[in-house]
Amino acid sequence: MIGWISGKLLRKQPPQLLVEVGGVGYELEAPMTAFYNLPDPGGMVSLHTHLVIRDDAHLLFGFTDLRQRDLFRTLLKITGVGPRVALAILSGLTADDLVACISVGDVAQLTRVPGIGRKTAERLVIELRDRLDATAESAATLTGSSALTPEQDAVSALVALGYKSTAATAAVRAAASAGASVEELIRGALKELSGERT
Repeated sequence: MIGWISGKLLRKQPPQLLVEVGGVGYELEAPMTAFYNLPDPGGMVSLHTHLVIRDDAHLLFGFTDLRQRDLFRTLLKITGVGPRVALAILSGLTADDLVACISVGDVAQLTRVPGIGRKTAERLVIELRDRLDATAESAATLTGSSALTPEQDAVSALVALGYKSTAATAAVRAAASAGASVEELIRGALKELSGERT
């Protein structure tokens, strides 16, 4: 399995990339959200990768951060979601947007992604909820809490306190304000949650 490559970006033409590593050019496909973080051709790139082996081809997919690659792998475990559909989902939604959609069950947002119908969107919400929580915890362990936004840190803290992920996400969103710290978000979210309980 090829899990990481680092080299010179020779070409980027969505969704395809060509990266030279040690004199060898690797062709990869990447979600549109990854293209925003890439330098111009000639620049150096480091990408987390996932290799899909089929009878007729070996397909290499590249991602600018580990969380995005892990979400791609999680999506591939869902019935009816192959590499192309997973790539489309991560092209239409950032990792944060996808996690938020799943957490609050936003089927309408998921169906805006080309190739995702209502039934597939509903299946994604049902099957991904627990898996995404596990993926987020794994990513935090591997990359440190700095990889998470203040909102994600606040949600994680509330989940650790025993609140459901859906309720915690909604409360943090309601309490969110520009530049708010994790502590401020948690305090605001706890007020929201206690207000709901009474």
